[in-house]
Amino acid sequence: MADVSELLGDIVDDADAVFLFSPSGSYYDRFADLDSDVELVVVSPENTVGADTFVELPLAFDGVEDRIAFGVEGAMEEGLVDDGDAVVCTTSMFGENTDTATRVRVSESMRSGVYELFAGSRAEPGVIRDVFDVAIELGKKGQKGKPVGALFVVGDAGKVMNKSRPLSYNPFEKSHVHVGDPIVNVMLKEFSRLDGAFVISDAGKIVSAYRYLEPSAEGVDIPKGLGARHMAAGSITRETNATAIVLSESDGMVRAFKGGELVLELDPEEY
Repeated sequence: MADVSELLGDIVDDADAVFLFSPSGSYYDRFADLDSDVELVVVSPENTVGADTFVELPLAFDGVEDRIAFGVEGAMEEGLVDDGDAVVCTTSMFGENTDTATRVRVSESMRSGVYELFAGSRAEPGVIRDVFDVAIELGKKGQKGKPVGALFVVGDAGKVMNKSRPLSYNPFEKSHVHVGDPIVNVMLKEFSRLDGAFVISDAGKIVSAYRYLEPSAEGVDIPKGLGARHMAAGSITRETNATAIVLSESDGMVRAFKGGELVLELDPEEY
């Protein structure tokens, strides 16, 4: 009969990479000193341990599954692991210290677009997440039970305002409200039934509603079947450093654009 060490050894046998999620300096040093061909990757908000290979974790994912999925997707985008690689992930579940080890088989199906949505964005990741959550909830519930479309442009607000014009009075002109506040989120949902885009600053201040975006659509290629709202989202993110999140009224999907390209597409009902 196998002993415990033999059984646990299966977790790390023939692994292609080891991911350390927010390790302490001493914990990282134990792995860094090993003479091994296994790729060692630190996944953390900051590279405080001076790791040679690092994937930024811009959000505090409470769930271990979401944390690991984000780290693996980020490593795939950075070319650190490939489809079929076996990755051992060490992280904390019950406290600050590392207490959990999980073996993951990398798959192309793990590319959800979430990493690209948050990584390297000009706007604060928490702001993008708050706007994303508003779009998801609006997609699930609609406006008074009816499907609704919406466009949120997050970050680089000054340049976005210069490439747009008002469609109506801006209810946020003299306010200092920020997305993420429950009361403000209710306001966003109410205003979403009217035409135009919301413009939100890097730090989450709602700069304007009812904006008609006027960037050039030249060179922007969006999937067939998507309409003017998606074209505007792709175009404005090509000419600015903003991120655009779109809720489609026709099919109920939430899509995100960065750099003029579609980076994420999901069904709110499955999120």
